[in-house]
Amino acid sequence: MIYIIPALICISITLSIFKKRDVYSDFIDGARDGFEILRSIIPPMIAISVAAQMLKVSGAPDMLYNAVYPVCAAIGFPKEVIPLVIVRPLSGSGAAGILNGILKDSGADSRAGLIASVINGSTETTFYCMCVYFSMTRVKNTLKALPCAVIGDITGVIMAVIMVNLLFF
Repeated sequence: MIYIIPALICISITLSIFKKRDVYSDFIDGARDGFEILRSIIPPMIAISVAAQMLKVSGAPDMLYNAVYPVCAAIGFPKEVIPLVIVRPLSGSGAAGILNGILKDSGADSRAGLIASVINGSTETTFYCMCVYFSMTRVKNTLKALPCAVIGDITGVIMAVIMVNLLFF
């Protein structure tokens, strides 16, 4: 496994020499293209990171948590998983941190741990992906994509709860 990248480099150099191409200039062209891609991705990434931090500092996730907790308790949704559902559409790394905390506190085989794991695997960082991918492809009209993506995330959460409850508890 650790030899994959060196093997790819060797194969690339060998193919370039076999095709009688200038390996160094091909490398420089690839690096230039990589920087162009990076240059176009960085602004949306900064924007979504700032927006996520502003949302967190505003206290909106806590207000949302308090608003949905009674409904979640009534349907048997673990309260430990609510922060994951709130953060997952915004930040994959934030969701991974919350999932890690749930698994440490509740255990990987607990109901909350299983539901959180399935949610983390079956939902997407919707707003982050839309921001980055649509800006890269210069899509301006995202009005139809956003509701579909949110419905997909909600469906993933509901199905996670149903399947874990059916199969494990």
